[in-house]
Amino acid sequence: MLLLLALCWGLPLCAGAPGEAQNWGDTSEQVGLRVPRQLRLLQRLKTKPLMTEFSVKSTIISRYAFTTVSCRMLNRASEDQEIEFLMQIPAAAFITNFTMLIGDTVYQGEITEREKKNGNKVKEERNKTTEDNGEKGTETFRASGVIPSKDKAVFLLSYEELLQRRLGKYEHVISVRPQQLVGRLTVEVNILESSGIKSLEVLPLHNSRQKGSGRAEDDAGPPPSTVINQNETFAKVIFKPSVVQQARIAQNGVLGDFIIRYDVNREQNIGDIQVLNEYFVHYFAPKDLPPLPKNVVFVLDSSASMVGTKLRQTKDALFRILHDLRPQDRFNIIGFSNRIKVWKDHLVSVTPNNIRDGKVYIHHMSPTGGTDINGALQRGIRLLNNYVAHNDIEDRTVSLIIFLTDGKPTVGETHTLKILNNTKEAARGQICIFTIGIGNDVDFKLLEKLSLENCGLTRRVHEEEDAGSQLIGFYDEIRTPLLSDIHINYPPSSVEQATRTFFPNYFNGSEIIIAGKLMDKKIDRLHVEVRASNSKKFVILKTDVPVGPQKVGNDVIGSIRPNGDGEKDPNHLERLWSYLTVKELLNSWLQNDDEQEKERLRQKAQALAMNSHFLTPFTSMKLKKSTLQTRKLEDSYGMSAATGPETVVQSLQGSNLQPGSTLKKPYNPRIKVSRTSADGDPHFVVDFPLSKLTVCFNIDGQPGDILRLVSDHADSGVTVNGALIGAPAPPNGHKKQRTYFRTITILVNKPERSYLEITPHRVILDGGDRLVLPCNQSMVVESRGLEVSVSANANVTVTIQGTIAFVILIHLYKKPAPYQRDHLGFYISSSKGLSGNCHGLLGQFLNQDARLTEEPDRLSRNTTSPPFPKADEKSETVLKVKGHQVPVVWKQRKIYNGEEQIDCWFARNAAQLLDGEYKDYLAAHPFDSETTFGLGLTKGL
Repeated sequence: MLLLLALCWGLPLCAGAPGEAQNWGDTSEQVGLRVPRQLRLLQRLKTKPLMTEFSVKSTIISRYAFTTVSCRMLNRASEDQEIEFLMQIPAAAFITNFTMLIGDTVYQGEITEREKKNGNKVKEERNKTTEDNGEKGTETFRASGVIPSKDKAVFLLSYEELLQRRLGKYEHVISVRPQQLVGRLTVEVNILESSGIKSLEVLPLHNSRQKGSGRAEDDAGPPPSTVINQNETFAKVIFKPSVVQQARIAQNGVLGDFIIRYDVNREQNIGDIQVLNEYFVHYFAPKDLPPLPKNVVFVLDSSASMVGTKLRQTKDALFRILHDLRPQDRFNIIGFSNRIKVWKDHLVSVTPNNIRDGKVYIHHMSPTGGTDINGALQRGIRLLNNYVAHNDIEDRTVSLIIFLTDGKPTVGETHTLKILNNTKEAARGQICIFTIGIGNDVDFKLLEKLSLENCGLTRRVHEEEDAGSQLIGFYDEIRTPLLSDIHINYPPSSVEQATRTFFPNYFNGSEIIIAGKLMDKKIDRLHVEVRASNSKKFVILKTDVPVGPQKVGNDVIGSIRPNGDGEKDPNHLERLWSYLTVKELLNSWLQNDDEQEKERLRQKAQALAMNSHFLTPFTSMKLKKSTLQTRKLEDSYGMSAATGPETVVQSLQGSNLQPGSTLKKPYNPRIKVSRTSADGDPHFVVDFPLSKLTVCFNIDGQPGDILRLVSDHADSGVTVNGALIGAPAPPNGHKKQRTYFRTITILVNKPERSYLEITPHRVILDGGDRLVLPCNQSMVVESRGLEVSVSANANVTVTIQGTIAFVILIHLYKKPAPYQRDHLGFYISSSKGLSGNCHGLLGQFLNQDARLTEEPDRLSRNTTSPPFPKADEKSETVLKVKGHQVPVVWKQRKIYNGEEQIDCWFARNAAQLLDGEYKDYLAAHPFDSETTFGLGLTKGL
């Protein structure tokens, strides 16, 4: 088996080079005959791997998102074929688990330490992959394997991220790009915010920059088929487009980004503090404060590479930004190529004349020459330092540089480390640098580090994207500074291992997040002190915040995050603390130049990432061929290995909107049920317990017929239908063909309408939420009074309202003979809840009794265990049931998959035993619940 895994994320390392592969088992080289190119093209079109299911499940608890992606693919070709799974994930996310099933083999991802010596090589591969394939703010995950002919593959990917607040909203983005139309496509997002949810919105699908992507971004409102349910603290969003709806968006299956935005209620100025066990998180987002004046210098690349659309879009964006400046702000403009061109020799105030002159200066910028990044930054910093030093500024201000370029340093100082050192020394921590990189040729790592070392942010704009709109959006995030020099302090005796507590600036619409551990788990109040500078004063906020135990369910995430070697699941606040701490250690490692300190930071980040199962630059993921059975894999990771999150972490209760898993312990496959059944070819058995009689009969139906087995739609609301398939008869047999039950459908109309469709390989439960369960894994789910228990490759038990129970046996053949087919057997385990008016081939006998009226001379009075008659002896026994008198003979028959042999009275002519005609037991379709009965029996009984 050949496997290839490539994992990429937001920092400059990758789990495996795309060109490297690992081998398990034997692989043999295949040499084939030369095939004409046109024929090869047709073959590829015909045998393209089919994606049968693509589902994404996200659970967001207190801004922290757990996401699991499940993808099922089928190799329809007559030869082995390579299948690739691609998923774009947010650049800020950490991958926590990856599992791949190839046929019946499980390959489990394991987070391990990364060796230092491989760093440079992997870094180069990651950069190349990202530039070729990445979207803005995303990384691409790739996994592939060679799938045997006619076999299946399942890919399961889990990742976690902390949502960032921008422009007053949290944004959760899920990439929906299966690359083909999918029969079952589902995106489900559950949001749980204890402080209350407000302003929830689902955006139209956002177009990818790639050709052939979705066209839905021009539409208003959520994508088609989106359902939103929400109460004060919980929201559930489901996007479940049909194949037709997918095709209307994009024929090639690249639908785009599914985006949810929301905010939460805020009351205290000191912020919202949440506690669970020994961990806490502090969300600080004050509002209704006067904005700080800002001193801003726009530093724009006007080198020759900016010619055309990029420079035109940048100019248009700056025209709008200049109009947005406030009267108390100060600004200046620098254009740079191989020369540094400064509009004014000092910062100027915001007046109509200055705005007009600034726009004229920008308009006349022309692209020419190289790129002097160092010179432009030094000139901008000098302008800001001079203004602050030589002006008696009464109000506190924030000094910013907005720096935009599309290239690498080519003129002046070109050494990256010197540019960084020069900038850091000149800015002295007093000036924040916000950088924007445009296109594929930009030195994005340089820009990222410039911002990281100088209290700023960075954004990347791809060639095909609108640089102007990206610039405006970036500026909007920082246009309104409200506080500067923010210190958030907690008593050292109460809090330990807190993430960073100093922030140079707070911008309106953003959020400051601090997480840590409480030294005293029993503490009921936490003292919090915030010190910051506002426009005209020094702000001090002090308060004691209640920190009672939070009841947000740890069980909600228990089925989402792998718990490693069986240890107890940590709570979501611990996951959030680990996430923030690892991110800060990685940033410190990037900024530090001391090798000894860098190594200390690396080891600390690596240890925490290993403990938290985070895939980071200092950890790697190795795929191991697992010897675990699927059921053990389920138990370890809290989700179905074959179907992913849709079968597990979801509420099937409909409108109650309570999150949580519906799985229970798997049902015991060793069951004992009533003899009343229809199994095999099909052979019918009816048990009459009062008279201790068992009656059996056969029905030779036609392939494609749908037989009504139980019909009680009007009273208990239950209907059971069975669909027949055909097979050739065994050699030398008396039958022309065999028939088996391929599908059993169960309809339940009370108290709410639900449907079940059972085949030898899967169970589909549609009870408000559509659920697909594989029959090769053990699990139990509940929905609307229905309990469905699957024992792997053995049986499916359906319990309705606790009073009706059906057991469906699964008959599978590893190497079937021509006359054998995978099929089902239907057994009635409990019929207490069915009414006296119940009908159907089996249902009509459930509330009846039977007796024998004539017996052969040699027959014992024990009607359940008669002696063997002589070969020449003919019985004249007559069975009386429901007014019918039917000649019967004694017979032995095996049930329960051949595990038990029973004695029964066999009615050779089933027409005399049943009500009505054969056609009266035929359903028009699998979910047909209407019944009509006529006289006489004709066809096939």
